[in-house]
Parts: sequence; structure tokens; C-alpha cells
Amino acid sequence: MAEYVRQPRKKYCQFCKENSDFIDYKDVALMRKYMTDRGKIKPRRVTGTCTQHQHELAVAIKRAREMALVPYAVPVVSGRIDRRSRG
Repeated sequence: MAEYVRQPRKKYCQFCKENSDFIDYKDVALMRKYMTDRGKIKPRRVTGTCTQHQHELAVAIKRAREMALVPYAVPVVSGRIDRRSRG
């Protein structure tokens, strides 16, 4: 067995680093970075954002969803064939 324990790296808020005033809901590329492939908002423990910016990010993503810039949910495409519909 390995005797060492891997220490997780401290995550820093990207928005605090860049001294950004606000998070723009029209910046779709930025919104996608903080969303999963299914369209859900990633949690703070994954992204490393601070509480204030996570709240602003969530509001911006919800506004972008409302304006149809990003989808609410992405349909799941499975490689499996449904045997019941073969009839």
C-alpha cells in the first residue's frame, strides 16, 4: 500500500483573482465552464469559487437559461438500442 496521502490543492476563486466587478450572463463560454455536460450548475467545492461569486454565477446562469443562451437540460443520448420499440 502507498504510505503517502495526496493533499488536495487549494482552489482559488477565478473571479476574485481577476477582480471582476460582475459576471456577464451573455458570456456563454464562461457559463459552460461552470456547468456540467447535462446543464447543471457545478458546486463550489468543484469549481473553487467563493460564496459571493458562486451566487452571482448561479444568477447569471439562470438568466442565460431564461434568455435561451444555454439550455436548461441536455437530452441524454444513449448508445443502447431499445428492444421494446422494435416490435
